[in-house]
Amino acid sequence: MKIALDNASGVNVIKSYAPGRVQIRDRHYSRSLIVMPHHLLAEWGPNDAGTLRGSDFGPIIEHRPEVLILGTGERQMFPDLAIFGTLMDLGIGFEVMDNAAACRTYNILIAEERRAALALMLATDTA
Repeated sequence: MKIALDNASGVNVIKSYAPGRVQIRDRHYSRSLIVMPHHLLAEWGPNDAGTLRGSDFGPIIEHRPEVLILGTGERQMFPDLAIFGTLMDLGIGFEVMDNAAACRTYNILIAEERRAALALMLATDTA
């Protein structure tokens, strides 16, 4: 699915998404990652909602976004809500979505110049 936005502002936008793969600017990624308008952390740890821990949000928290969009794969899967405690304590909003919806929502938020972060879980092929 192509999700192109004008990138004149020089921020990290999602250009396209397909199961297990995302394009940011002109580069393709197939591992879980964190995307923010001016920062990108490739090869972020968790691959699915079941392995997600509160400590996995550390790289996001240090940038203090307004909202975190968590993409949990091809289906929306809610992790244990207790892992969001630090985000709630800091006033960082969060939404849990499937990856396609998360990519679209992230692009909309950054187009509105919101301080958004996208944590995208991309399953790795273990075969």
